[in-house]
Amino acid sequence: MMTCGIDVGARTTKAVVLVDGIVRARALDSTGSDAAATAKRVFAEVLEGAGGRQADLAQTVATGYGRAMAHMAGSTVTEITCQARGVRHVAPEVRGILDVGGQDSKAIALDSDGQVRDFAMNDRCAAGTGRFLEVMAHVFGMDLEEVARQALAAKAPIPIASTCTVFAESEVVNLRAQGHRCEAILAGLHAAVAARLKGMAERVALDRPVAFTGGVARNRAAVEAVRQALATDVIVPEHPETTGALGAALLAAERVPS
Repeated sequence: MMTCGIDVGARTTKAVVLVDGIVRARALDSTGSDAAATAKRVFAEVLEGAGGRQADLAQTVATGYGRAMAHMAGSTVTEITCQARGVRHVAPEVRGILDVGGQDSKAIALDSDGQVRDFAMNDRCAAGTGRFLEVMAHVFGMDLEEVARQALAAKAPIPIASTCTVFAESEVVNLRAQGHRCEAILAGLHAAVAARLKGMAERVALDRPVAFTGGVARNRAAVEAVRQALATDVIVPEHPETTGALGAALLAAERVPS
């Protein structure tokens, strides 16, 4: 049986195809201004990667910010539910999830059965999201990989007082003008993101172990900052960007009539 999950996020669109419960293909692309066209393109790419056709799919489930734009899907499910399902599939021991994408962040608390017990979501402000780090990378004239490398090299972070992206940008410019080292400022910015995520985790009483998902989980400095903020190790899935799409594909399999 072949099923597909497609996660249309504000910044990226991801898709996963399962064949008899095993991942056959993954695809990812920037969502851009036309979410429907991107969803169609990513859907075609993941099907090609799986060596199948749309007619071979028993069910397709869409999730994410733009899930209504995935017109090939037979049904939609919230990203909270899909993240929980996908993460528990790859890490059954997980009881809490921090999902940090380009435009929003989520703290998802799970019960012992892997069901969502509570969640908190930040989708109104760039603080604590990938966008925050992208803006700061632009200030330093670096790409995100270099930003992470330098932040990890810092001996100690410089505290960043502002959580607003606009104010933090001004604060960073002032700190640079004062002669502070770039790596210390960058470490402070990652610590600020982690502090924001810690606050969300505390609001939902996030249990351990904790998984870190979303594109920002590829940033080693962000992972280390979250580990320090939570005072615990965190689990980063092998494919942290596609856990939501994986969860959608798993739910699609459960919706196929027996």
